[in-house]
Amino acid sequence: MRWHELTVLATESSQEMVTHYLTELGAGGVSIEESWSADKPRDTSFGELYDTKLNDIRQGYAEFKAYFAEGTDMKQIAIDLDALLKGLPEFGYDAGEFSISAGEVHEDDWADAWKQYFKPIAITERLTIKPTWEDYTAREDELVIELDPGMAFGTGTHPTTTLCLIALERSISEGDQIIDVGTGSGVLAIGAMKLGAAKVLALDLDPVAVKCAAENVAQNQLESDIEVRLSDLLGVLHDHEDKAGMGVTPPVEIVVANILAEIILLFLSDVMEVLKPGGIYITSGIYKNKEMVVKAGLLAAGFEIIDVLRQEEWIAFVAGKPKGDGE
Repeated sequence: MRWHELTVLATESSQEMVTHYLTELGAGGVSIEESWSADKPRDTSFGELYDTKLNDIRQGYAEFKAYFAEGTDMKQIAIDLDALLKGLPEFGYDAGEFSISAGEVHEDDWADAWKQYFKPIAITERLTIKPTWEDYTAREDELVIELDPGMAFGTGTHPTTTLCLIALERSISEGDQIIDVGTGSGVLAIGAMKLGAAKVLALDLDPVAVKCAAENVAQNQLESDIEVRLSDLLGVLHDHEDKAGMGVTPPVEIVVANILAEIILLFLSDVMEVLKPGGIYITSGIYKNKEMVVKAGLLAAGFEIIDVLRQEEWIAFVAGKPKGDGE
Protein backbone atom coordinates (compact mmCIF):
# COMPACT_ATOMS: atom_id res chain seq x y z
CA MET A 1 0.00 0.00 0.00
CA ARG A 2 1.23 3.48 -0.88
CA TRP A 3 0.71 6.50 1.38
CA HIS A 4 0.78 10.21 0.77
CA GLU A 5 3.60 11.79 2.78
CA LEU A 6 3.11 15.44 3.77
CA THR A 7 6.26 17.17 5.02
CA VAL A 8 5.88 20.35 7.06
CA LEU A 9 8.69 22.59 8.29
CA ALA A 10 7.54 24.85 11.13
CA THR A 11 8.80 26.27 14.41
CA GLU A 12 9.42 23.91 17.32
CA SER A 13 7.20 26.10 19.48
CA SER A 14 4.21 25.32 17.27
CA GLN A 15 4.67 21.55 17.22
CA GLU A 16 1.75 20.73 19.51
CA MET A 17 -0.64 22.66 17.28
CA VAL A 18 0.88 21.41 14.02
CA THR A 19 0.57 17.81 15.19
CA HIS A 20 -2.99 18.46 16.34
CA TYR A 21 -3.97 19.93 12.99
CA LEU A 22 -2.37 17.10 11.00
CA THR A 23 -4.23 14.55 13.09
CA GLU A 24 -7.51 16.42 12.73
CA LEU A 25 -7.00 16.51 8.95
CA GLY A 26 -6.81 12.72 8.93
CA ALA A 27 -3.13 11.79 9.21
CA GLY A 28 -2.61 8.12 10.01
CA GLY A 29 0.67 8.90 11.70
CA VAL A 30 2.93 11.87 12.44
CA SER A 31 6.66 11.88 13.11
CA ILE A 32 8.58 14.89 14.42
CA GLU A 33 12.29 15.66 14.13
CA GLU A 34 13.53 18.78 15.88
CA SER A 35 16.55 20.82 14.86
CA TRP A 36 19.79 19.61 16.33
CA SER A 37 23.30 20.90 16.85
CA ALA A 38 26.25 19.65 18.83
CA ASP A 39 26.03 22.53 21.28
CA LYS A 40 22.25 22.56 21.74
CA PRO A 41 21.59 22.57 25.50
CA ARG A 42 19.90 19.45 26.83
CA ASP A 43 18.78 18.86 30.40
CA THR A 44 20.34 15.63 31.68
CA SER A 45 19.81 16.28 35.38
CA PHE A 46 17.40 13.36 35.65
CA GLY A 47 19.53 10.90 33.73
CA GLU A 48 18.10 11.54 30.27
CA LEU A 49 20.28 10.31 27.44
CA TYR A 50 20.44 12.16 24.13
CA ASP A 51 22.18 10.44 21.24
CA THR A 52 20.14 11.67 18.27
CA LYS A 53 22.24 12.16 15.15
CA LEU A 54 22.88 15.65 13.87
CA ASN A 55 20.55 17.01 11.21
CA ASP A 56 20.41 20.09 9.04
CA ILE A 57 16.96 21.29 10.07
CA ARG A 58 16.88 25.05 10.53
CA GLN A 59 17.59 26.05 14.14
CA GLY A 60 14.39 26.52 16.11
CA TYR A 61 12.35 24.58 13.58
CA ALA A 62 11.06 21.01 13.38
CA GLU A 63 10.22 18.74 10.47
CA PHE A 64 6.86 16.99 10.60
CA LYS A 65 6.05 14.03 8.37
CA ALA A 66 2.39 13.05 8.21
CA TYR A 67 0.95 10.08 6.36
CA PHE A 68 -2.40 9.97 4.60
CA ALA A 69 -4.12 7.01 2.96
CA GLU A 70 -4.33 6.57 -0.79
CA GLY A 71 -7.23 8.51 -2.28
CA THR A 72 -6.84 11.48 0.06
CA ASP A 73 -7.17 14.86 -1.67
CA MET A 74 -3.71 16.10 -0.74
CA LYS A 75 -4.12 19.38 -2.58
CA GLN A 76 -7.07 20.26 -0.34
CA ILE A 77 -5.22 19.02 2.77
CA ALA A 78 -2.31 21.34 1.95
CA ILE A 79 -4.67 24.28 1.39
CA ASP A 80 -6.48 23.64 4.68
CA LEU A 81 -3.24 23.22 6.61
CA ASP A 82 -1.77 26.39 5.13
CA ALA A 83 -4.81 28.35 6.33
CA LEU A 84 -4.66 26.80 9.80
CA LEU A 85 -0.96 27.53 10.24
CA LYS A 86 -1.39 31.12 9.07
CA GLY A 87 -4.07 31.51 11.74
CA LEU A 88 -1.89 30.30 14.61
CA PRO A 89 -0.93 33.83 15.84
CA GLU A 90 -4.58 34.26 16.82
CA PHE A 91 -3.98 31.56 19.44
CA GLY A 92 -0.59 32.81 20.60
CA TYR A 93 1.53 30.51 18.42
CA ASP A 94 3.68 31.20 15.37
CA ALA A 95 4.64 28.61 12.78
CA GLY A 96 7.30 30.95 11.40
CA GLU A 97 8.37 30.70 7.77
CA PHE A 98 6.71 27.34 7.35
CA SER A 99 6.67 25.17 4.25
CA ILE A 100 4.44 22.29 3.11
CA SER A 101 5.40 19.69 0.53
CA ALA A 102 3.87 16.39 -0.56
CA GLY A 103 5.15 13.08 -1.88
CA GLU A 104 4.39 9.36 -1.81
CA VAL A 105 5.96 6.48 0.08
CA HIS A 106 5.36 2.76 0.34
CA GLU A 107 4.08 1.60 3.71
CA ASP A 108 7.04 -0.77 4.21
CA ASP A 109 9.42 2.18 3.89
CA TRP A 110 8.07 4.03 6.93
CA ALA A 111 5.84 1.82 9.08
CA ASP A 112 8.74 0.33 11.03
CA ALA A 113 11.76 2.41 9.98
CA TRP A 114 11.33 4.86 12.87
CA LYS A 115 11.81 2.04 15.39
CA GLN A 116 15.57 1.95 14.82
CA TYR A 117 15.83 5.37 16.54
CA PHE A 118 13.78 4.46 19.62
CA LYS A 119 16.07 2.90 22.23
CA PRO A 120 15.72 2.40 26.01
CA ILE A 121 16.08 5.76 27.70
CA ALA A 122 16.24 6.86 31.33
CA ILE A 123 13.53 9.47 31.83
CA THR A 124 13.83 10.09 35.57
CA GLU A 125 16.02 8.79 38.38
CA ARG A 126 13.90 5.61 38.57
CA LEU A 127 11.89 5.35 35.36
CA THR A 128 13.18 4.03 32.05
CA ILE A 129 11.12 3.72 28.87
CA LYS A 130 11.95 0.63 26.83
CA PRO A 131 10.50 -0.17 23.39
CA THR A 132 8.82 -3.56 23.44
CA TRP A 133 11.05 -4.88 20.64
CA GLU A 134 14.35 -4.09 22.39
CA ASP A 135 16.24 -6.41 24.77
CA TYR A 136 17.18 -4.68 28.00
CA THR A 137 18.46 -5.71 31.42
CA ALA A 138 17.16 -3.41 34.16
CA ARG A 139 19.11 -2.62 37.29
CA GLU A 140 17.62 -3.73 40.59
CA ASP A 141 15.94 -0.43 41.50
CA GLU A 142 14.91 0.54 37.97
CA LEU A 143 11.25 0.82 36.92
CA VAL A 144 10.81 -0.09 33.27
CA ILE A 145 7.88 1.04 31.12
CA GLU A 146 7.37 -1.23 28.11
CA LEU A 147 6.11 0.96 25.28
CA ASP A 148 5.07 0.55 21.67
CA PRO A 149 3.66 3.96 20.73
CA GLY A 150 2.97 3.13 17.09
CA MET A 151 3.31 5.86 14.49
CA ALA A 152 0.49 7.94 15.97
CA PHE A 153 2.08 8.74 19.34
CA GLY A 154 5.37 9.91 20.77
CA THR A 155 7.93 7.67 22.39
CA GLY A 156 7.48 9.27 25.81
CA THR A 157 10.73 11.22 25.57
CA HIS A 158 9.28 14.62 24.63
CA PRO A 159 9.93 17.24 27.34
CA THR A 160 6.21 17.53 28.17
CA THR A 161 5.98 13.80 28.95
CA THR A 162 9.30 13.78 30.79
CA LEU A 163 8.16 16.66 33.01
CA CYS A 164 4.94 14.83 33.88
CA LEU A 165 6.83 11.67 34.81
CA ILE A 166 9.27 13.66 36.95
CA ALA A 167 6.35 15.36 38.72
CA LEU A 168 4.58 12.03 39.24
CA GLU A 169 7.73 10.52 40.71
CA ARG A 170 7.90 13.37 43.21
CA SER A 171 4.19 13.43 44.02
CA ILE A 172 2.86 9.85 44.17
CA SER A 173 2.34 8.15 47.49
CA GLU A 174 1.78 4.42 47.78
CA GLY A 175 -1.87 3.61 47.13
CA ASP A 176 -2.87 6.84 45.36
CA GLN A 177 -5.70 6.84 42.84
CA ILE A 178 -4.89 8.75 39.65
CA ILE A 179 -6.71 10.02 36.56
CA ASP A 180 -4.66 10.52 33.38
CA VAL A 181 -6.42 12.86 30.94
CA GLY A 182 -5.31 12.61 27.31
CA THR A 183 -3.40 9.37 27.89
CA GLY A 184 -2.15 8.87 24.29
CA SER A 185 0.13 5.83 24.40
CA GLY A 186 -0.66 5.31 28.10
CA VAL A 187 2.89 6.10 29.20
CA LEU A 188 1.88 8.33 32.14
CA ALA A 189 -0.72 5.87 33.41
CA ILE A 190 1.78 3.02 33.28
CA GLY A 191 4.49 5.16 34.89
CA ALA A 192 2.09 6.09 37.70
CA MET A 193 1.43 2.43 38.47
CA LYS A 194 5.14 1.63 38.42
CA LEU A 195 5.66 4.44 40.94
CA GLY A 196 3.17 3.02 43.44
CA ALA A 197 -0.34 4.12 42.48
CA ALA A 198 -3.16 1.79 43.44
CA LYS A 199 -5.42 2.43 40.44
CA VAL A 200 -5.34 4.63 37.35
CA LEU A 201 -8.14 5.74 35.05
CA ALA A 202 -6.66 6.63 31.63
CA LEU A 203 -8.85 8.75 29.35
CA ASP A 204 -8.58 9.90 25.75
CA LEU A 205 -10.90 11.36 23.15
CA ASP A 206 -9.20 9.48 20.31
CA PRO A 207 -10.29 5.83 19.79
CA VAL A 208 -6.86 5.07 18.30
CA ALA A 209 -5.22 6.32 21.50
CA VAL A 210 -7.55 4.21 23.63
CA LYS A 211 -6.60 1.12 21.64
CA CYS A 212 -2.88 1.96 21.76
CA ALA A 213 -2.95 2.68 25.50
CA ALA A 214 -4.86 -0.53 26.24
CA GLU A 215 -2.28 -2.54 24.31
CA ASN A 216 0.60 -0.94 26.21
CA VAL A 217 -1.18 -1.49 29.53
CA ALA A 218 -1.49 -5.18 28.63
CA GLN A 219 2.16 -5.29 27.58
CA ASN A 220 3.06 -4.12 31.09
CA GLN A 221 0.60 -6.63 32.64
CA LEU A 222 -1.40 -3.88 34.33
CA GLU A 223 -4.88 -4.59 32.92
CA SER A 224 -6.35 -5.10 36.40
CA ASP A 225 -4.90 -1.80 37.65
CA ILE A 226 -5.41 0.63 34.75
CA GLU A 227 -8.81 1.24 33.18
CA VAL A 228 -8.59 2.84 29.73
CA ARG A 229 -11.72 4.65 28.54
CA LEU A 230 -12.87 6.82 25.65
CA SER A 231 -13.76 10.22 27.06
CA ASP A 232 -13.87 13.91 26.19
CA LEU A 233 -11.67 15.16 29.02
CA LEU A 234 -13.41 14.11 32.27
CA GLY A 235 -16.82 13.75 30.63
CA VAL A 236 -17.04 10.00 31.19
CA LEU A 237 -17.19 10.58 34.96
CA HIS A 238 -20.36 12.63 34.54
CA ASP A 239 -22.04 10.38 31.99
CA HIS A 240 -21.25 6.93 33.38
CA GLU A 241 -23.63 5.55 35.97
CA ASP A 242 -21.33 2.79 37.20
CA LYS A 243 -18.40 4.82 38.49
CA ALA A 244 -17.14 1.76 40.36
CA GLY A 245 -16.41 0.23 36.95
CA MET A 246 -13.94 3.02 36.24
CA GLY A 247 -11.32 1.51 38.52
CA VAL A 248 -10.90 4.69 40.54
CA THR A 249 -13.42 6.21 42.94
CA PRO A 250 -13.42 10.01 42.87
CA PRO A 251 -12.32 12.12 44.55
CA VAL A 252 -8.76 11.01 43.76
CA GLU A 253 -5.31 12.06 44.93
CA ILE A 254 -3.79 13.06 41.58
CA VAL A 255 -4.94 14.18 38.13
CA VAL A 256 -2.34 14.43 35.37
CA ALA A 257 -2.92 16.00 31.95
CA ASN A 258 -0.34 16.39 29.18
CA ILE A 259 -2.42 18.30 26.63
CA LEU A 260 -2.62 21.67 24.90
CA ALA A 261 -2.62 24.75 27.10
CA GLU A 262 -5.92 25.90 25.59
CA ILE A 263 -7.56 22.61 26.56
CA ILE A 264 -6.12 22.72 30.08
CA LEU A 265 -8.03 25.94 30.68
CA LEU A 266 -11.34 24.40 29.59
CA PHE A 267 -11.85 21.94 32.43
CA LEU A 268 -10.11 23.33 35.51
CA SER A 269 -13.35 23.29 37.53
CA ASP A 270 -13.89 19.62 36.64
CA VAL A 271 -10.38 18.75 37.84
CA MET A 272 -11.01 20.63 41.09
CA GLU A 273 -14.21 18.63 41.55
CA VAL A 274 -12.60 15.19 41.16
CA LEU A 275 -9.60 15.94 43.41
CA LYS A 276 -9.51 15.32 47.13
CA PRO A 277 -8.69 18.30 49.37
CA GLY A 278 -4.91 18.46 49.26
CA GLY A 279 -4.92 16.61 45.92
CA ILE A 280 -2.39 17.32 43.16
CA TYR A 281 -2.98 18.45 39.57
CA ILE A 282 0.01 17.90 37.27
CA THR A 283 -0.35 19.54 33.89
CA SER A 284 2.06 19.91 31.00
CA GLY A 285 2.00 20.44 27.24
CA ILE A 286 2.59 24.13 27.95
CA TYR A 287 4.99 26.08 25.75
CA LYS A 288 6.73 29.02 27.41
CA ASN A 289 4.51 31.61 25.72
CA LYS A 290 1.47 30.11 27.50
CA GLU A 291 2.99 29.85 30.98
CA MET A 292 1.40 32.94 32.50
CA VAL A 293 -2.00 32.27 30.94
CA VAL A 294 -2.15 28.76 32.41
CA LYS A 295 -0.81 29.95 35.75
CA ALA A 296 -3.49 32.64 35.92
CA GLY A 297 -6.15 30.07 35.06
CA LEU A 298 -5.01 27.68 37.76
CA LEU A 299 -4.98 30.42 40.39
CA ALA A 300 -8.38 31.75 39.31
CA ALA A 301 -9.82 28.23 39.63
CA GLY A 302 -8.62 28.06 43.24
CA PHE A 303 -5.46 25.98 42.84
CA GLU A 304 -2.20 26.69 44.67
CA ILE A 305 1.00 26.53 42.61
CA ILE A 306 3.27 24.02 44.32
CA ASP A 307 6.04 23.75 41.74
CA VAL A 308 6.94 24.76 38.18
CA LEU A 309 9.12 22.36 36.18
CA ARG A 310 10.93 23.37 33.00
CA GLN A 311 12.76 21.54 30.25
CA GLU A 312 13.96 23.31 27.13
CA GLU A 313 11.05 25.62 26.20
CA TRP A 314 8.34 23.58 27.93
CA ILE A 315 6.56 24.06 31.25
CA ALA A 316 4.74 21.76 33.71
CA PHE A 317 2.76 22.96 36.69
CA VAL A 318 2.27 21.01 39.89
CA ALA A 319 -0.81 22.57 41.48
CA GLY A 320 -2.66 21.68 44.64
CA LYS A 321 -6.27 21.77 45.72
CA PRO A 322 -6.36 23.59 49.08
CA LYS A 323 -6.77 21.21 51.99
CA GLY A 324 -9.61 23.24 53.42
CA ASP A 325 -11.82 22.70 50.36
CA GLY A 326 -14.53 20.15 50.99
CA GLU A 327 -13.65 19.61 54.63
